[in-house]
Amino acid sequence: MVARRALRSCSGGLCRLRASAVASESPSPFARQLRCASSTTTSSASTPDPSSATPTADRQTHFGYETVTEAEKQQRVAGVFHNVADSYDKMNDFMSLGIHRLWKDHFVSSLNPGATNPPGSPQRILDVAGGTGDIAFRMLRQAHNHNANANVHVTISDINPSMLAVGRQRSLDLPASHQSALSFLEANAEILPSSIKDNSLDLYTVAFGIRNFSNIPAALREAHRVLKPGGVFACLEFSKVDKYPLLNAIYKQWSFSAIPLIGQLVAADRDSYQYLVESIERFPSQEAFRDMIVDAGFAVAGDGYEDLTGGIAAIHKGIKPL
Repeated sequence: MVARRALRSCSGGLCRLRASAVASESPSPFARQLRCASSTTTSSASTPDPSSATPTADRQTHFGYETVTEAEKQQRVAGVFHNVADSYDKMNDFMSLGIHRLWKDHFVSSLNPGATNPPGSPQRILDVAGGTGDIAFRMLRQAHNHNANANVHVTISDINPSMLAVGRQRSLDLPASHQSALSFLEANAEILPSSIKDNSLDLYTVAFGIRNFSNIPAALREAHRVLKPGGVFACLEFSKVDKYPLLNAIYKQWSFSAIPLIGQLVAADRDSYQYLVESIERFPSQEAFRDMIVDAGFAVAGDGYEDLTGGIAAIHKGIKPL
């Protein structure tokens, strides 16, 4: 823990707070960016350990409350999202009482894609586990309509072809200028394809997806690898409400009693919704996940996260040191 704190504060390196976004290297006005010149930190995270980067293996992990191998979790998660792809928005409505739409708006607004210095500079964004396009479409609206920057390109990446198919279909309703700034990629976030080069992206986002990964540390290392120095990792995910016992009790009662039942009634699929509730419960706390981000080589500002609705969800951000 001492080492983690040292990395968060960048002690042992030449550090300073930056009040503005990195010019064309970073897509976000993530206001107080940490700059750390510790060569040890940067070099150790730039090249993933080949043995630890293997995403599917016989190592144990969890699928909800079950203990399974990473390979089995990947297969079973694929089955869950194949089953819920067509009702994904409804699923998130049930699990968040519709508030997920406000969370996503706030998430994208806080990143402010397209706000570059100088104005109009190109930005490359990878939206991981973003199959249905909820985050990517919002980012393009922010970039094109609010920041008048048409030089922003978003790649929607997802391991699940069913989710990507929903996103492709939905993208047909976008303006032509938005469609031309989009691409789709079927890929495993734990080992991204060689087409995504080292130090090539300005922003990496993942919303309500990382808790389903078989090997979260491997995915975080891949995020660090593909981001440019100064690039931003941003994650929106369900989290813990432990700071508010009454809200926590109400939320858990709703989650474990109502959501699987609604899944059965609405989608005839109780098991998938039961898994999704259990996956939230098994996901690390805000502090533990922040430390995982730091361990992957990122620097964080302040607490490293922002609670939403009492901690039902949280936004995490990390910066790849320059």
